Amino acid sequence: MSDNNESGKLGILVGGGPAPGLNGVISAVTIEARRRKLTVYGIYEGYKWLVQGDEEKFKEHARELRIKDVSRIHYSGGSILKTSRTSPAKVENGVENSVKNLQSLGIKYMVTVGGDDTAYGASEIAKAAKGKIKFAHVPKTIDNDLPLPDEIPTFGYETARHHGTELVKNLMEDARTTGRWYIAVVMGRHAGHLAMGVAKSAGATLAIIGEEFGREGEIKISEVCDVFEAAILKRRAMGHNHGVLVIAEGVAERFNEKELENIPNLRLERDGFGHLRLSEVPLGKVIQQEIKQRFEDRNDNLTLVEINIGYVLRCADPIPFDQEYTRDLGYNTVRYLLSDHPKHQKDAMICVKNGGLNPLPFEDMLDPISHKTRVRYVNIESEGFKVAQSYMVRLEKRDLEDKTLLPKLAEAAKLSQQGFIDRYGYLTE
Repeated sequence: MSDNNESGKLGILVGGGPAPGLNGVISAVTIEARRRKLTVYGIYEGYKWLVQGDEEKFKEHARELRIKDVSRIHYSGGSILKTSRTSPAKVENGVENSVKNLQSLGIKYMVTVGGDDTAYGASEIAKAAKGKIKFAHVPKTIDNDLPLPDEIPTFGYETARHHGTELVKNLMEDARTTGRWYIAVVMGRHAGHLAMGVAKSAGATLAIIGEEFGREGEIKISEVCDVFEAAILKRRAMGHNHGVLVIAEGVAERFNEKELENIPNLRLERDGFGHLRLSEVPLGKVIQQEIKQRFEDRNDNLTLVEINIGYVLRCADPIPFDQEYTRDLGYNTVRYLLSDHPKHQKDAMICVKNGGLNPLPFEDMLDPISHKTRVRYVNIESEGFKVAQSYMVRLEKRDLEDKTLLPKLAEAAKLSQQGFIDRYGYLTE
């Protein structure tokens, strides 16, 4: 692959939620583009100003970036360009305005950094630009749910898992010390990679992710509570009255909205992409109240605390893995944009495998039916998932056949042995 050294203008923006390593990408793209004699413009607050018809207002939110502006920001969390959840496709004339505004600034190359919605917005603008602006998207999400090849992680995930593991480890020690239970809600709108990764790394009691209920259809609140309650009862039967239960926030999106609307003091709000604002859905509180009520109905005391550890991870300083990874991504993004290789002329999502460029054309990352960015789900048939589950406390079929354990399970639930099987046996099927 040969790379061109030419004058021109490159734009870069960040969309969606924050993730550790954003500044690393901004830094690496800017430095390499400057080395290639390109002028670099940082576009502030994602697509927010880009989609508007006011050209002057857009230019007020675009700033030229120099090497001195970005040379040391790769150590820091957050984004110097900020971010937003504005969707070009959901704003009237948003896609067309985006093309006009980029052309008014003389942008020839465009770098977008974000998750699935940001990638989809980039693909729509690229399509409307008809080859006049070349796009490269850098996949970012702590959810790790973008369709990168060969299970390559998205940047930010490893840092989020690292810090999330530390938090859950601390909760586990607090639970052991105080004899209480925690429900830890972890981010993951569509997929449960982060919740499972954190729980598996920390050795949490149990993790629940949406994928184990199938990828489509509603999830019953009662069933989620049954899984958690059975785990608590099994821990008690094993002689331990404490633990940490982890759940992916996206499970809430699969709940029946009418059920959610019946929850006292719950307001359902949606973001610019039409998604439920999960921060407004008290997933942990819903589960905590239901499980505590079940124990109270048995005249049983249970200290159960819910805590959300998702949003505290997004702007953490990146660990060395993501510092290095984002350097590779930024460098290869600029190389791809300037490449004259016949295979590198399409707008694409930039992937790095073993340090080398491995681009994924926009059309290959879209679902052929929905025409939206494909989601990478946790493969519940994989060895990695099976390993994770084998170290968790979950009611299993063999527990119901264990003549020593079953009486203890029944006693913990204040049921007969057959009553316990009738009540919770379906969870093992």
